[in-house]
Amino acid sequence: MAAAATLPDAVIIASDIDRVAVDVAEANVAINGLDGRIECLEAAGLNHARIKAAGPYDLVFANILKGPLIELAPAIATSLATGGRAILSGLLSLQADSVIAAYEAAGMVLNNRDDIGEWSTLVLQRSPVHGQ
Repeated sequence: MAAAATLPDAVIIASDIDRVAVDVAEANVAINGLDGRIECLEAAGLNHARIKAAGPYDLVFANILKGPLIELAPAIATSLATGGRAILSGLLSLQADSVIAAYEAAGMVLNNRDDIGEWSTLVLQRSPVHGQ
């Protein structure tokens, strides 16, 4: 919702593997007056026809655990436009290095790491030479 408020012209797709979480997100979109600005989908990762069709993306947010973040590294990297960024959170600071390694192996470069307490947020960018 913050992305929709900050980027008024952006196409925003939000997804979760849990139908209840998607329903709650849809209710929050409506409560915040963002109907028509955010499409909420039930999807595992980026393997959904609508998510694939809307790419490549300039920005992807993922707030999930270390395991899924690592598993999704190749898919997130290839879903990004050249120079696109991924903002990753939901991981412990002690897990950040392994997540960074997975994304670097997928052709991304670390732009920023912000540790707050025991949690990390990572900003990675798709390398201009990725996929060439």
